[in-house]
Amino acid sequence: MADKAKFPAHPVLIVDDHPMMRTGLAQLIGNEPDLKVAAEAGTARQALDAVMKLKLDLILLDISLPDKNGLELIKDILVLKPGVPVLVVSMHDETLYAERVLRAGARGYIMKQEGGKKFLQAIRRVLAGAIYVSEKMSSRILETFSGRHPGETTAPLARLSDREFEVFQLIACGTDTQAMARQLHLSVKTIEAHRVHIKEKLRLKTATELVRYAVRWIETEGKL
Repeated sequence: MADKAKFPAHPVLIVDDHPMMRTGLAQLIGNEPDLKVAAEAGTARQALDAVMKLKLDLILLDISLPDKNGLELIKDILVLKPGVPVLVVSMHDETLYAERVLRAGARGYIMKQEGGKKFLQAIRRVLAGAIYVSEKMSSRILETFSGRHPGETTAPLARLSDREFEVFQLIACGTDTQAMARQLHLSVKTIEAHRVHIKEKLRLKTATELVRYAVRWIETEGKL
């Protein structure tokens, strides 16, 4: 360990809107001689400010932030700093989100309920240039790419594009079309087009069915 400590510690940015989660991750990282917390952020804006100002070797990112969709934030971060690996730390079901964050450019996905040992394993794997997901998710992704079980494990919502999924989440939260347009900086017409495509992909006939489906989804946290 003494030899290991001679090398500069990897600076890490923690992005999470829950102070207790940031504190827990900071304590975990602070106990490791090869890691250090460079900064903490509770919003996407704070995260982007830190990314622009600091030299970072890793970003730990919660995709549920109050001011921006996490998938879009990953893309923004990688535009600013293409070489910085992002490890998503989330409470959301990995079967729905892991593939999306990897497509957005993140290098890994780990559930918040995992223990400290798993967190450190994920951090070091991503720092080493590899991708980290759970064994179960890794097998699922390999099966998807191999084409051995087409569609068997695909949740209906996996058919949605990232933007459609973002609109679907806002529908589930009761956001109306006008508010969605303002929040996503899109026209009302574009939002309405997304809603039509979502209904088609989920095989729903009416707007009422879509709202019911979305509300039921958010109540069961991604089990549909």
